[in-house]
Amino acid sequence: MTHEAVGTQRGWNDRLPPAKAYKPLSGLSRDKRTAEQDKAAGGRYRRAVPLGKGQFARASITLRLYRRTRRIRAYLRWSVSGYTEERYVCDVAEATRAANLAHAWRKAREAGLAVDEPLPESSTATSMSVRAVMTANKGADTKPELLLRSALHRKGLRYRVGVRPIPELRRTADVVFTKVKVAVFVDGCFWHGCPEHYRPSRQNSEAWSKKIKDNRDRDVATTNALKDQGWIVLRFWEHEDPELAAREIKATVERRKAVV
Repeated sequence: MTHEAVGTQRGWNDRLPPAKAYKPLSGLSRDKRTAEQDKAAGGRYRRAVPLGKGQFARASITLRLYRRTRRIRAYLRWSVSGYTEERYVCDVAEATRAANLAHAWRKAREAGLAVDEPLPESSTATSMSVRAVMTANKGADTKPELLLRSALHRKGLRYRVGVRPIPELRRTADVVFTKVKVAVFVDGCFWHGCPEHYRPSRQNSEAWSKKIKDNRDRDVATTNALKDQGWIVLRFWEHEDPELAAREIKATVERRKAVV
């Protein structure tokens, strides 16, 4: 396969590039390597390589150091029928691996080597970005919830998961401390309209805006209903640090134990 450049950058002229510009961290799990590629590409759905006839493969960017020329080259790699395909994308010269991966993904997209994965015919989402968010938002045991629960467990707290604080009220909390009446909710940034990360859909925006508003109104109603019954309600956004959230929860639970 020929290696025709689709974009180049100035290399390091008088020294070898630093390891942090191209080497992955040692011991990275497969999930973390995938997350690294997803972040650099701008989403997993943006890592598609067209194979023809409506077929796509998911690609990754590999960075290689060529010591003789003191250059880092980026290659797009994907698998087809068990065989690995590779295409040279560009030289990179940013200071960090993350920046070099992001630069290479941009060049791959500009050259048409990587594209957005199309929506499945059965999907009701308005775009792949919306579908990606919808898919990531499970009803229970989401990654932010699991991280928070692990942090709480390390702090010696015991709790119930995914139960109704008030049985007759059809509202389920993510973490519940029944005896001291503390209910914890981990709100997803998309579905609950996070002021930092929520971005309204440009397509069918009126319907989506109503959906998010209904969710937020329901959150307020849930919080008020629980408070009326003597519960303390703690809400955290999914992007918040689970350790800091766990610290606040533990302090709240301990204060309640002192008065209950």
